Amino acid sequence: MTLTFNELRKIKDRLPHGAIKRIAGNLNMNEETVRNYFGGTNYSEGESVGIHFGQGPDGGIVAIDDTTIIDMAIKMTDETQSQN
Repeated sequence: MTLTFNELRKIKDRLPHGAIKRIAGNLNMNEETVRNYFGGTNYSEGESVGIHFGQGPDGGIVAIDDTTIIDMAIKMTDETQSQN
């Protein structure tokens, strides 16, 4: 999957409160790793997993090898929107 950094941030910004913690818990990973997936840079606490950032328009290009986290995030935002 490829998208722009700004598109990735929009997905993150639409997440309901507590979603980062839920995603991390469901995948048995550190919360900072999930934040790094969405553009964070705390590599002393978290890791980089399946995502690559590059130069380009609209904040840069993001190539995602493993879509598990973004798939969960999109599902959570869709569920939240359907409840409202």
